[in-house]
Amino acid sequence: MSLLPLTLIVAEDSLHWTSQIGARRVALTKSDSIIGALLKARAPEVSWVLPEDVRRAAHRAPGVVADPDQMATAILRVESIKLVPDPLRSQLRNLAAVAGSGGRFVVVPAALIYRRPLARSDPKGLPDGRTRTMYPTSGAAAGAAELSIVLVDVRTGQVGWRTVARGEGDDPWTALARAVKSLTPGLP
Repeated sequence: MSLLPLTLIVAEDSLHWTSQIGARRVALTKSDSIIGALLKARAPEVSWVLPEDVRRAAHRAPGVVADPDQMATAILRVESIKLVPDPLRSQLRNLAAVAGSGGRFVVVPAALIYRRPLARSDPKGLPDGRTRTMYPTSGAAAGAAELSIVLVDVRTGQVGWRTVARGEGDDPWTALARAVKSLTPGLP
């Protein structure tokens, strides 16, 4: 199964994580690495084609396949999208064929958003619907990662599954790792 590269990463200004996140391209690559490594370790039964392999495959087929780092996959974070619109739909189909996953589905990290964590005294969550993380830190965390993940059937363009994985941490990378770990509950 192909795991596409992340194309959108943003953080609330109030976190002051700009220097920790660094340059956009570096942050996206580091995020892809964390997501890929954790999914591969926590779901070893899946034959993963990781983002760097997807990029290599796309670069071997210029003009045939869109650059996976420039695709509009971030629109898939919108919950109302049930059918992937064209041209993204055909780009995903072509990319899955060229990347060699041999499968009909791709996993799309649609967006990574860093926000201020919830106050521990608020059991119901925030007015905008955000909820507690599955893996809270022992004290007040500096920030929370919200990773939007979508599973797309590249043949039909249907969104088969979507979630927002959440995790908290004192730095962006710990928060992201905890968010990815929340995708496979019950594992350490």
